[in-house]
Amino acid sequence: MVAITVLIALIAVLLIGAILIQNPKGGGVDSTFGGAQANQLFGAAKSADFIEKATWYLAAALLVLCLVAALMAGGGTAETPLLTQ
Repeated sequence: MVAITVLIALIAVLLIGAILIQNPKGGGVDSTFGGAQANQLFGAAKSADFIEKATWYLAAALLVLCLVAALMAGGGTAETPLLTQ
């Protein structure tokens, strides 16, 4: 259970980073690293596609791990005794 919790935290931080790197106008990493210079290093279209795909994969992984953690934790309500007077 601890390993899943650590993975959830790591993926959440990576997802935050991937979202913050993206440009809301679709520019992606190219404007972050200085415009034309980034086109030579990364290529605007390739970097934006990679970041977008990474965001979707990280979001899906986070969803699956949260569901697994919830199933492993269980409800616990069946073992709780009823209050009696």
